[in-house]
Amino acid sequence: MDSYDGENPLLREIDDFYSEIRWNNQFKYMGKLPSYLEDQINERKPILEQNDPFDIQEKPLSTALIPLDNTTRDVAGESLLDRYQKLITQEPRKHNPWKLSKVINGHLGWVRCIAMDPVDNEWFATGSNDSTIKVWDFASGKLKLTLSGHVMGVRDLVVSKRHPYMFSASEDKLVKCWDLEKNAPIRDYFGHLSGVHTVDIHPTLSLIASAGRDSVVKLWDIRSKKAVITLVGHKSPINSVKCTPADPQIISCSNDTTVITWDLVAAKPMKVITHHRKAVRDIAVHPGEFSVASCSTNDIRSWKLPEGSLLTNFESQNSGIINTLCVNQDDVLFAGADDGTLSFYDYRSGHKYQSFKTKQMPGSLESERGILSSSFDMTGLRLITGETDKSIKIWKQEFDSEFEELPWNPILSSQRF
Repeated sequence: MDSYDGENPLLREIDDFYSEIRWNNQFKYMGKLPSYLEDQINERKPILEQNDPFDIQEKPLSTALIPLDNTTRDVAGESLLDRYQKLITQEPRKHNPWKLSKVINGHLGWVRCIAMDPVDNEWFATGSNDSTIKVWDFASGKLKLTLSGHVMGVRDLVVSKRHPYMFSASEDKLVKCWDLEKNAPIRDYFGHLSGVHTVDIHPTLSLIASAGRDSVVKLWDIRSKKAVITLVGHKSPINSVKCTPADPQIISCSNDTTVITWDLVAAKPMKVITHHRKAVRDIAVHPGEFSVASCSTNDIRSWKLPEGSLLTNFESQNSGIINTLCVNQDDVLFAGADDGTLSFYDYRSGHKYQSFKTKQMPGSLESERGILSSSFDMTGLRLITGETDKSIKIWKQEFDSEFEELPWNPILSSQRF
C-alpha cells in the first residue's frame, strides 16, 4: 500500500477503506451492497462526512462509484478509479511454470498417500495399495526404507513435527504409530468399524484424528491409544480430515457432498458446508492464512475460517474427478485428477494458470494415468505426486523459462469477498 505521509488524509482514508473491501469484489455484479457492509460504512461515515465523496449507503454500487473518475488521483498520480478496479478484480499473481523433474518407481500398487519430512525436508514417505510404506531420500530419490505391518492398502500418512512418529491409516481398519528412530510400529489404534481413509495430527494437542468408511471422526490420545472423542455427523465415508490449532480444530469432507467444521469442545458440527454437489474427495489447509480449499468433480472452492464462508470459486470446469489438493505458501494450489491432469491455480484469484497431463509410464495403460495423492515439500518449490501407474513423480518450478499461461476469465472464477 502506498504511503501518503499525511499529505492528503482523505485520500489515505479512501484507500484504506477500499483495501478493506477488496476481498468482497464480487459485489461489483450486485445492485446493492449487503447490509453488513453498509453497517461498516455507517461506522466510517463520520470520518468521511466532511467532504462526502463516497456516500454509498442505500445506493447501487454503480451510482456510488460516480465520484471515482480519472480526474481524481492520489499523490502518486494513479487514478482512484483505476486503483479501485485493481482492488475489486483481484487479478491473479504471476507464477512460474511447473515441469517434471524425476520419476521414482518401487511400489507394486497405486500410490495412495504422501507425507513429507516436516522438519528437515530431507525425505518423504509414501503409502500404497501394496500395503507397504516406503521412505525415500528426497534429493536422490533412492529408497531408504520399507515398512511393513499393514495387511491391506495404506490410505494416508502423516509425520509429526513434535515427535519422532509417523501415523498411517489403512483399509485393514487400523491406525498405526511408527517410531522413526526404531523404524517399527509401536502402537495400534483399534476402534474403526471399517477401512480408515485419513489421519492427521493435532498441531498443539497430543491427539490424532482419523476417519474412513464408517463415517465418523475419531480423536485418539496418542499415548494411551484411547478414542477420547467420536464426532458423528457425516452420512457417507469420510475422505479427508485435517487438524488446525484454532477453532475449528477439526475439518472433514465426505462422499455425502459436505465439508464439516467441528466444535471440539461440544463434539458436534460447528458448520456444515453444502455447496458441493458431488462427493468431496480432499481438503487442503492453506499454510499461511486461516482458510481451507475443498475439491469435488469439476469443482474447487476455498472457505474462510472459522465461519466457513465461501472465499473463491476456482476455474475448475472440465477438470474431471479431482482426487487430491495441496497448497503452498506462495499461493499455488495444485489439483490432481483421475484422468492424469495436473492443474495449477493462483489461490487468491482462482485462476488456473497451467494445466497438462502427467507423463505416462512405459508399459502402463491409458487408464493408469490417474493422480491419487500430492504434497508440496517444505519450501513449496517441489511437488510430489502419487499415481495409479504405481510411480511417484517429482515436479519443480522453472524460474527462467516462459510458457503460455492460460487466459484468465474473471467471470469464471469468483473473486474473494
